[in-house]
Amino acid sequence: MITRPLNLGSRLRLEPRSLDGLFFVNVGLIGLFFALFGSRFVLAPGLAVDFRLPVVQGANTAARPPTHVISVVDSSQVFTSDGLRKISDLREWLVRQRSGMAAPLVLVRGSADVPISVLADISNAATAAGFEVLLAASEPAAGASQGGR
Repeated sequence: MITRPLNLGSRLRLEPRSLDGLFFVNVGLIGLFFALFGSRFVLAPGLAVDFRLPVVQGANTAARPPTHVISVVDSSQVFTSDGLRKISDLREWLVRQRSGMAAPLVLVRGSADVPISVLADISNAATAAGFEVLLAASEPAAGASQGGR
C-alpha cells in the first residue's frame, strides 16, 4: 500500500460508527431549500429531447405571433407558461388568460405523435374560451424528396 513508506495509515481518522444528528439536519435543510426556493423549472417534467413537430407543406404561410403557446407531448401532457395542466383544466386557465385581450391567439405545439383527438379537445377548449387557434407545424426541408425519383 502507498501509505506504508510515510506511515500515513497511522494518521488516518477512523470511519464514523453511526449516523449522527448532523446528517439528519443536512437532509432537512436540503429539503427545506427545495421547498422554499424551488421553482417550477426545478425537478419538473419538461418537453422531451425528441419533440418533433409535424411536417406540412405551406405551414409558414399563415404564421402570426401568438399571445399564448401550449405544448403537448404524446402522453397527453399539456405544458403552458404556468406549468403542467390537465386538458380538463385547460379551459378555465384560458379564460383567466384571455381577460383584457382584444384578439387572443394560442399556438398549439403538438408533437408529431400526439393523437388528433387530443388536439381537437385542446382546440375546442381554446375556442370556447374565446381564443383563435393555430396548430404548429414545420415546413419540409428544401431538398427533401416528395416521392418518385
